[in-house]
Amino acid sequence: MFRIGHGYDVHKLVEGRKLILGGVEIPHVTGLLGHSDADVLVHAIMDAMLGALAMGDIGHLFPDNDDSFKDADSMKLMAEVCRRIRAEGWEIGNIDSTVIAQAPKLAPHILTMRQNIAKVCDCDVSQISVKATTEEHLGFTGKKLGMAAHAVALMYKK
Repeated sequence: MFRIGHGYDVHKLVEGRKLILGGVEIPHVTGLLGHSDADVLVHAIMDAMLGALAMGDIGHLFPDNDDSFKDADSMKLMAEVCRRIRAEGWEIGNIDSTVIAQAPKLAPHILTMRQNIAKVCDCDVSQISVKATTEEHLGFTGKKLGMAAHAVALMYKK
């Protein structure tokens, strides 16, 4: 049995925050604002996995009004999502994701992001795709006001 899920997330860029994507801290003048570390890529991936299995979303599992998730490491949250998914007998077939950001250039960091995600999800790096694109200076991402990410996840029953 196979299931497919889609995830989307967006966070505002602000000064004074770290920019963390795929568990990688990327040097930049602004970072993503959020209750947790605001890792927009990992948030989209978690929502894709949860959505495939009709298990809700990260807002349901890790609400932003719960102080225990304040500044939480999204990679640790993803580990919990993977634990819950496996407890229900599901595995990751593959994940395909795209980060939408005008700056900084993400290409130098993509392999490390893929490796981080694969390690946390306990799967091979070949099962994890991370891409990056700009919106050619259009919209909120193009104007460097925020970043967005989309992800799809193919899940299969063991």
